[in-house]
Amino acid sequence: MKLAWGITGAGHFLRESFEIIKELKRTAHDLKVTTFVSRAGEEVIRMYGLMDDLRRISDGSYLEETFFESQQGASAPKTGRFLLNKYDALIISPATSNTTAKLARGIADTLITNAAAQAVKGGVHVYVVPVDISGFIESEMPFFIDREICMRCEICLPAENCMQNAITDQIELLKCNGCGTCVRLCSYGAISGGKAKLRVRDVDSRNVMQLRKLEGITVLESPGKIFDVIAKPMQKLKY
Repeated sequence: MKLAWGITGAGHFLRESFEIIKELKRTAHDLKVTTFVSRAGEEVIRMYGLMDDLRRISDGSYLEETFFESQQGASAPKTGRFLLNKYDALIISPATSNTTAKLARGIADTLITNAAAQAVKGGVHVYVVPVDISGFIESEMPFFIDREICMRCEICLPAENCMQNAITDQIELLKCNGCGTCVRLCSYGAISGGKAKLRVRDVDSRNVMQLRKLEGITVLESPGKIFDVIAKPMQKLKY
């Protein structure tokens, strides 16, 4: 089986999505995964320390490449593969509210939304895991400094030992690679990740409902549902 996996810039469901894809690679030895990563997705993958995992999932061999939007140009030529019967399915997980809104309205101006458009045109089914469906979500956050706990030490061991120079009085997330060294070195436990409870906006819920109505696209409630998709006979992946 040959899968295309689209990653957008959401922290919610990100680790879960990686774990699901890694488990599929372990259990389905003939599975090939090509990964398409948005600009924001590239940043977030780095923040959460998942870049090495991505390299293991898509090792660079044919149909197991990683295509970054930052390197693909506006025309996203690699999405033409969906018209050439190269993939059995496209899974977008996680899908930000921005990506979901664009998909719901047929907008194809990013690597991921272009991939989805080409997939539908080529008869390749698209499975989308939106981060904002309804109600409340509990989202995992990248590392941050709790200013109420921080003792502002004259010599800050996390800052002194950060290979990315990402720590000042806060963590510069665009520099952070999520290695976790700072968490281990802070004697006062002022650096951590954590979770945030977020309300899903009405407009985002409406976009998900609209997306459910579109031909060639199936909305999945969580990354765990990807297992159900892969378990289907391959001929059922096409619509």
